[in-house]
This record gives sequence, C-alpha cells and structure tokens, in this order.
Amino acid sequence: MRFYSLLLLFSTVILAQTNYPKDYFGVPLDIPMLVSGNFAELRPNHFHAGFDLKTLGKEGAEVHAVADGYVSRIKISPFGNGNAVYINHPNGYTSVYCHLQQAVGDIGDYIKKTQYKEKSFEIEVFLKPSDLVVTKGQLIALSGNSGSSEGPHLHFEFRDTKSEKIINPLLFGYDKYFKDTKKPSLSAVYVYPLDEKTVVNQSKRPLLLNLSLQKDGTYLANRVLANGKIGFGITAIDYDTNSNSTNGVYKVQSYLNGKESFGYQMDTYSFDEMRYINALVDYSKYRKTGQRVQKLFMTTPYALSILKTDAANGVITVVPNLSSVYRIEIADFFGNTTIVNVPIGYDASTPIVEKETVNSNYYVKTNRENNFAKNNWSVFFPAGTFYENFNINFDVRNDSLYLHDGYTPVHSSFTITVEDFKYTEEQRDKVYIADVDSKGRLGYNYTTRKGNVFTTKVKSLGKYTLARDTTNPSISIVSSIEGKWLSTQKTVQLSISDSGSGIKSYNGYLNGNWVLFEYDYKTRRITHTFSDGVVAEGANELKVVVMDEVGNSTTFETHFYRSQK
Repeated sequence: MRFYSLLLLFSTVILAQTNYPKDYFGVPLDIPMLVSGNFAELRPNHFHAGFDLKTLGKEGAEVHAVADGYVSRIKISPFGNGNAVYINHPNGYTSVYCHLQQAVGDIGDYIKKTQYKEKSFEIEVFLKPSDLVVTKGQLIALSGNSGSSEGPHLHFEFRDTKSEKIINPLLFGYDKYFKDTKKPSLSAVYVYPLDEKTVVNQSKRPLLLNLSLQKDGTYLANRVLANGKIGFGITAIDYDTNSNSTNGVYKVQSYLNGKESFGYQMDTYSFDEMRYINALVDYSKYRKTGQRVQKLFMTTPYALSILKTDAANGVITVVPNLSSVYRIEIADFFGNTTIVNVPIGYDASTPIVEKETVNSNYYVKTNRENNFAKNNWSVFFPAGTFYENFNINFDVRNDSLYLHDGYTPVHSSFTITVEDFKYTEEQRDKVYIADVDSKGRLGYNYTTRKGNVFTTKVKSLGKYTLARDTTNPSISIVSSIEGKWLSTQKTVQLSISDSGSGIKSYNGYLNGNWVLFEYDYKTRRITHTFSDGVVAEGANELKVVVMDEVGNSTTFETHFYRSQK
C-alpha cells in the first residue's frame, strides 16, 4: 500500500516537471476563445479530454491548424467525436479537432474519396507524414455539431504523440486567452463512514455537513464526531470570467493536521484511465440524484495517475483523545482557491441512523474472478471488474436475469451467458440479450450465438433478458421527390429509424452506384449531397437499404429528374 502511494507521488512529481511549449501553438478559431467545457471536467463515464470552444451558437466557424504538421488520423462517425481530424506536429504533440461540420480543401477531398472507396460514411484512416501536410493557421475545417455533440461547438484537445496521453491545453500557454478571477464554487462537503462499525454524528450513512462562510473568505464545516474510519467528498465547480460557463475544478488537495492526505491536479492522463471517474465520484449518488461528489479517499486503491495520496489513501481513522483538523483546498488553473476547514473529534455515541439495507445474496471480491449461475443464466466477472468488494444480488426470475442494480459502477466488461429453450432454431437468428431499464425499455447488446447458447459482454449491472426483433427498420423521405425535377436542390434527405435492436447499416444507390449518405443519429436523418457528382443528367433511380442489428432490412425506392446544365 505504501509503495503504491509513493509511486503515485513520484509520477505526479515527474509530470509537474514537464516543460510544455508556451508560444508554439496558435488558436484554432478566429473568434474569441470561450469555453463551454474545460479539461478534465466530469462527464458520464469519462473525464473531458480537452476544451469545448463556443462557436457563437452556430455551425460553420473556420477551424485552423494550430501549428505546422501533417494530418495523421481522420475519423468520421455519427457518434462520439463525430467528424474528427488529428494533426501531428514536429515537436511531439498532436492537436485534435472534433464535432466538425466538414473538413475543407485537400483534407475534405481525401475524406470524400476514402468514403467512396470504402463505400461507407463511417471511416477511420491513419495517414503518412507526406499524405496531407498542413501549415500553421491553415483552414482545415468548419465547426459543426456532429457526433454526440449537444450543440454547435469545437472540441479541441492536445495529446502526446508517442504516448497518446491527453494534456491540458492551458499548459501550452492558452491561459493568456482567458481571464479568471473567480474562485471555484463549493456547494457541498460530505463525510462517509467507511466500515460497518463506524458512526459519524450518530449516523452510519454519509452525511452532508453544514458550511459557514468566515470573515477571511474560508468555509468552516460543523464538527465531525466519529469513531473508526471516515472519508470526505466534495461537490465543486469552477467558472471563468469570460464565458461564465460551468467548468470542472483544476486542483483539489486535502490535508489532515497540515499534512497532505489526498489530492489531484488535472494536467494529463491516459484514455485507459477515463473510466476511473466512476471510482473517484460517489457513483451511487450520481446515478440517483445527478450530483457528482468527488471522493477524497480510496478504500481500495485504483490506478488513476493524477491521484497523490498519503499512506492511508485519504482514509482517516478517528481515535479517542485526539482532535484533528481536516482542510480542503480547491483551486483553478489561475490560483483562485476556495478553502474549507473541518474539525474532527472522537465520539462513541450509538447510531440514530442505521446503514442502508442492501439486498444481496453473494459477495464479490474485486481482485479475483467471480462466477455465478442459476437456471439457464450465468455471469462471469473477471478480476478487476469492480472498484471495491461488495455484496451483490444475483437472481433469475421469469426468464430474466436480475443482476444487482445500476447504482454500482463497473470498470471493465463482464460476460453474460444464457441457454435458450423457448425459441426455434429459425427464430434464434433474431434473438439477442437485451438490457431492461426501469421503464421496461429494451437495449441492444452485441450478442453471439452457438446453437441455443447466447453470449454478450457488458459494462453495467441491472436487468437482462432474451429479446427477439422481427420488426423491419423504417425509411421515409423527408420531402417527396417522386417524379420531380430537382435541378436546384442541393441534397436529398431521408429519415431512418428502428424500434427494435437498432440500425446496423444503411446504403444508398443512385442508378445502381453506391452513393454517400451522411448519418445524423440525433435527427435520425441521412443526407446525400448532389455535389458529389454521382447524380446523372435526366432520370435517376434512388434506392436506400437499411438493416438492423439482427438482419431485418427495409428497401426504399424512388425516382427523380435532374439537370446539371
């Protein structure tokens, strides 16, 4: 345990010594840099990997390369980062531009050529240094709202080219474009009893502490009286003066009697560490209330490199005849700091509030494999699936698997297997393992089959069942073009959807030739642009084929006329 803490401390010191170039990179937008999301902001299942830069609430802002280099990677997807361009720079860093409306110039031409070559809207390509060279300030794209973006903006980030670790853009001198005189905002401090015997302020459940603002600008929490092991958690956000957007905090450090206890600083981390956010926050509270409480302790250590802890991993043992002061400092990149002090004393009072009852029939240890089976269902948890040991509820009722609840975080995939005795061999081609939400809605999980045995890998606890999808996808034209002349129309759009397993693929054909349709899953529309040059002079036959995840398909056909003259 002590070696693990020293390793984290050593890693943090090494990171702090990195000298990042401050004046090498330019700005990606011509408009002022205003953030709607900052680096390492807390997001569902991940830390935010860069800046979300505002684009005046609309698409089409010019996006420029921030330094000389070459396009090393292009990924086009209706999900995640959407349309994304990666540029490697000769100084060892990579800049990334995401949620683009479209790339322009040679980059845009390369993308379109590749999509037609692969006959797919979704592509991912890795390029050689000589393929697409760019210069600092070169226009490379227009900003957009593609992928999982919730509004027009540019997601902009930096990575170490060799290690692919993500790096806070502020470390490259971008702090000079922001003005920030505001302290982080602390909205809550919680204290947690960390074992079965511990009582805190006569409660065996986590408690919200009252805070009072002091004359010196610090906060004082009400006195914590406990016996045994306790830990603390905070809810805090940050604002910058320019944009007034809600951001994540840069640095948190706690102290016990003046000595560092638990802390982290959002400078750099790897993509492999992203999901550890579910260990850092009180995941159960987040799922139940939407509130992200950042825990300042680890009962079971996890490998998040930004953490710096003492030998106790932030856990405090309250003993008789010893009073302590716990201090939390929350800072932004510019040094604005919010401080709260928590007095701690010993008290052996019996609890008034007992620990919340957990319905369970098995015990899971995170450092070992766990396998459970009942009736025709079985579940296999590899070692490291969970962050902590816990009591799990496993049951099979009414042909469905009940696997604890959705309030316990899962770090890595586990396997669910079910043997089917209900469907015929022919029917099983349309069967998959579905997750079932609280409203009874089914979610598709990629499922493999050998005979009558179905298997899937998932990352969430909850209810699962076998489902069969026999419904074909839906296709409809947004505006009828049947038999019409479309000489001035720039695009043709169709709406596609599926009420069962979900859409797996879609393909469009003009006069028998494959044509590119761009898919926006948020609007459920696919769009073909006539400027691609595939449309014929005069009569044109359009066919679109959509297939769902289990092989049900629908074909839509129409015809129209177009003059290019």
